[in-house]
Amino acid sequence: MISTTNIEQAKKLIKTTKEKPIVILAQNDEFNRKILEYGKFDILLSPERGNRQRTLRTIDSGLNHVLAEIATKNKVSIGIDMDELRALGKEEKANRLEKIKQNIKICRKAKTKITILNYKNEKDAFAFLISLGSSTKQAKEALA
Repeated sequence: MISTTNIEQAKKLIKTTKEKPIVILAQNDEFNRKILEYGKFDILLSPERGNRQRTLRTIDSGLNHVLAEIATKNKVSIGIDMDELRALGKEEKANRLEKIKQNIKICRKAKTKITILNYKNEKDAFAFLISLGSSTKQAKEALA
């Protein structure tokens, strides 16, 4: 997993890494946009992370339709890490799940693939995605 905040260093690591799939840990909005436009990797992990502000009824999930369409064009999946979710406290987990739900909706509209990582039980992971608003097709592809 590549977790640098420097875009040039991330590109260099993408070119030199031999592990598959190539996973990039999402950073700020500018980094995410540039790395998605670059492409040449497999999964952008947790774009809902980070210090986002809650504004009147809206939640910034870290992903928007433009980024989702870029990801679709470059065949990059949006990743959800179950280990990371399990480690969160109740309030943080609730906020993160709300953002993941929003990302699933955006990905469904843009036909962007979702990938779920570090799940223990395939049936439970499938049900988790369905409960957050994923289509059955989207959930099956996420576990493939």
